[in-house]
Amino acid sequence: MMALILDLIQSALWAAIPAIGFAMIFNVPASTLVFCGMGGGLTYVFREILLLNGLTIELSTFIASTAIGIVGVYWSRKYIMPRPVYTVASIIPMIPGTYAYNMMISLMSMNSQGVSQPLLFQFIENGLHAIAILGAIAFGLALPSLYYTKLKRPVI
Repeated sequence: MMALILDLIQSALWAAIPAIGFAMIFNVPASTLVFCGMGGGLTYVFREILLLNGLTIELSTFIASTAIGIVGVYWSRKYIMPRPVYTVASIIPMIPGTYAYNMMISLMSMNSQGVSQPLLFQFIENGLHAIAILGAIAFGLALPSLYYTKLKRPVI
């Protein structure tokens, strides 16, 4: 159990690094870099915990991105800063780079070796995983913002 907790803490620290790096690329205010790193680490660890409990990667990504969307709404209201400042950099560690890379490798292999059924199957499987994960991230980030925005509007 202790090894799992240490592994999750280590994963959170490694996930915080790209979140802070992309936040710096996006030129967010320096006072928010810590929150971007915390958001990246928490999101990645939350997704890992959900994966360890047997959920699919798409559903885990959706729940984790929804969670950082809720946290982003809270931070944006507390510190009076736009929500994407916190959330966009925080979801960077969940981008499905491995699936997209494997999809491109199978596409390049089909280009050089010819189309075969296993390569076509790899291409489609990895592409669908990458698209589903990206959709889960986008919908999970938008859902809390839409919900809180809808609450503030008067009902006609």
